[in-house]
Amino acid sequence: MRQILQSLSDGRTSLAEVPAPAAPCGGLLIRTTRSLISAGTERMLVDFARAGWLEKARRQPERVRQVLEKASSDGLLPTLEAVRSKLEQPLALGYSNVGIVAAVGADVGGYAVGERVVSNGPHAEWVAVSRNLCARVPATVSDDAAAFTVLGAVALQGVRLAAPTLGESFAVIGLGLVGLLAVQLLRANGCRVLGIDPDPAKRALARQFGADVVAFDRGEEVLTVAASFAHGQGVDGVLITAATRSSEPVTQAARMCRKRGRIVLVGVAGLELERADFYEKELTFQVSCSYGPGRYDPEYEDKGSDYPLGFVRWTEQRNFQAVLEMLSAGRLIVEPLISHRFPLAAADRAYELLATAAEPYVGILLDYPQHEQPQRVVRTVEYAAPARIARGSAPAIGFLGAGNYAGRVLIPAFATSGATLRTIASRGGVSAAHYARKFHFARATTDTEALFAADDLDALVIATRHDTHAAFTVRALRAGKHVFVEKPLALLVEDVEAIVAAWETARAGGARPLLTVGFNRRFAPQVVRMKSLLAGVRSPKSLIATVNAGALPATHWTQDRQVGGGRLIGEACHFVDLLRFLAGAPITDARVQALGGDAHSNRHDSFAITLGFADGSLGSIHYLADGHRGFPKERIEVFCDGKVLQLDNFRRLRGYGWRGFRTSRLWRQDKGQRALVQAFVDAVRSGSEPPIAFAELIEVSRVVIALAEAAQR
Repeated sequence: MRQILQSLSDGRTSLAEVPAPAAPCGGLLIRTTRSLISAGTERMLVDFARAGWLEKARRQPERVRQVLEKASSDGLLPTLEAVRSKLEQPLALGYSNVGIVAAVGADVGGYAVGERVVSNGPHAEWVAVSRNLCARVPATVSDDAAAFTVLGAVALQGVRLAAPTLGESFAVIGLGLVGLLAVQLLRANGCRVLGIDPDPAKRALARQFGADVVAFDRGEEVLTVAASFAHGQGVDGVLITAATRSSEPVTQAARMCRKRGRIVLVGVAGLELERADFYEKELTFQVSCSYGPGRYDPEYEDKGSDYPLGFVRWTEQRNFQAVLEMLSAGRLIVEPLISHRFPLAAADRAYELLATAAEPYVGILLDYPQHEQPQRVVRTVEYAAPARIARGSAPAIGFLGAGNYAGRVLIPAFATSGATLRTIASRGGVSAAHYARKFHFARATTDTEALFAADDLDALVIATRHDTHAAFTVRALRAGKHVFVEKPLALLVEDVEAIVAAWETARAGGARPLLTVGFNRRFAPQVVRMKSLLAGVRSPKSLIATVNAGALPATHWTQDRQVGGGRLIGEACHFVDLLRFLAGAPITDARVQALGGDAHSNRHDSFAITLGFADGSLGSIHYLADGHRGFPKERIEVFCDGKVLQLDNFRRLRGYGWRGFRTSRLWRQDKGQRALVQAFVDAVRSGSEPPIAFAELIEVSRVVIALAEAAQR
């Protein structure tokens, strides 16, 4: 299928061929008929993408601070590579889509194939959207009009927060699409409206919808006109629907408001506020969040959990429905807002107009080709004919998952390992297509099922979210594939046992599948050096890992026990494995103490783990989320035989009391990812033993899951 993508690195907007998604569980697959370009949001994205590095940095100072902090701990080159990789990832544009339901996912009721729906899907021929982000289109509403629904919901949410009442006076600053929709919504609430925008064509539209305007071409001043409009009392409220970095709209809004007036920021504006403007009038200032309650809540948007109507009257979806009802009743008029229309194939012209403003525009619609016969959903895109590979030569690799870590670390490692990159799969298709082109995969797909059955793949790399690792690993082993699964191996002990059973069944049948988990730190050069120095130590060791991990929000997917497993399983497993490796002996005892009093909370990011080993060694892991970023992120210390080894951030290793060794420093951080991948590929090619013994992988996985369960008690 074709989809509009934006490159944040070079500013190019392209119509790319990407695999079509499948109908998600809890969602719909929609064949697009029309989509609307959000002139404000998408223009800002295009402008940002076309800006140089210095301008990008100036616009996002917080990001610059994060980059500098990462450079101080990880080194300059890894940081630059991470930034470059992030900017290279294409951004899917668009969020105001109309189409026809092509497939209904599991656990979805109330929708049928063939119905017209609106959604916040991107500019693509096929979109997959959660059921809570769709709404059925009434028969009396055209596709053209329905395309304005999502932007209408943005305006409606701002109006709801402003809480207008019959007879009040409001100003709308910024008469773009959202502003002109807000004018009509305020008028429908019985309010008098003053429209403010320097563009005379947009002011003319506001007048058409019943608003007064500030006539800039006649020299009128905003505050003077606003005072007259409000009969000298000040307006009751202001909606700021402009998109600008200037703080002037907020300043003007405060000064034109009456005492205890309301200001709602729907668009984007600078926030350098004058306290006196707000203090003396006791003004209320609020930022509106997109379409309404539910936005950015994974429980609502991803899992489909609705808010009870009695407690949350207006959600994202219910705002969509309200806009559609107003369109159907003729109380919201959008036809005059359509200034341009382009076929999807000419999308580049639409975005050039957006970027250059070569002529005035308001609403820009994209038309999608329609066919009399149902179209086949193409979920796999071929980029090159797969080469025939002789037995014993380069292993053919398939990737499940194309997220940031896979694209920045794992795929480059496999690309330089001598393996053949054959197929890459992702749920949405965009990231798979991007990495397929960048690293020369033969194909990109959204059909993960096909990878398990493919007879041209020797090994599968599982780089999906944590809750899928175990099931995918079991299926890959049953299919006779070698498996490289990114940590953790599993979230539940029964899943670990299922993996053991699948592995043993394969072995009993004569197959010798390799299973490797991404415990890369034991392959880091400085850790390998530590292991060699410890080889001559016969006495028990004291091993200490201090992890200055930093906090993650409670809403982050890794904090979800069902999806990410929490940070102990999802991240601290690395350090349990690392200490197991340095000790060189099985774990005989494992205990954990979480920081804080709520033992049942998933939000415990700080905890201490104590490990006992069969040789008498003792390990301690201090995983902390409340430290300072300036302190080393990861420090490993070993005390034994009157000697000490100390490793900071896998770059600088110091030795105290070691004959012939004092210090070793790498010019860049190396956590061992490439070495682990190379060892896996070499083992697959030669049929030798896996890089990490299967028994150790299972041992560490069982220990980590038991620790996570103990931390929750």
